[in-house]
Amino acid sequence: MLEGLFQPMHLLVIFFIALLVFGPRKLPELGKGLGDGIRALKEGMKDHTNEAKAEVTPEVKPEVKPEVKPENKG
Repeated sequence: MLEGLFQPMHLLVIFFIALLVFGPRKLPELGKGLGDGIRALKEGMKDHTNEAKAEVTPEVKPEVKPEVKPENKG
């Protein structure tokens, strides 16, 4: 259903419509806002996966046992 949706000609038409609706002055601001939003989403997803991994595999510190020296029988 969505095959071929983002062909170059389609993207040009979408850009042209956006240019007509928002004007040339607003497009850079919209692009910056969209980029910041995508960046924040990626960062949030990365943080969420790191937290999920930390919950699944908690840090386990190895037990330190004191050394036992053999006694001299002699």
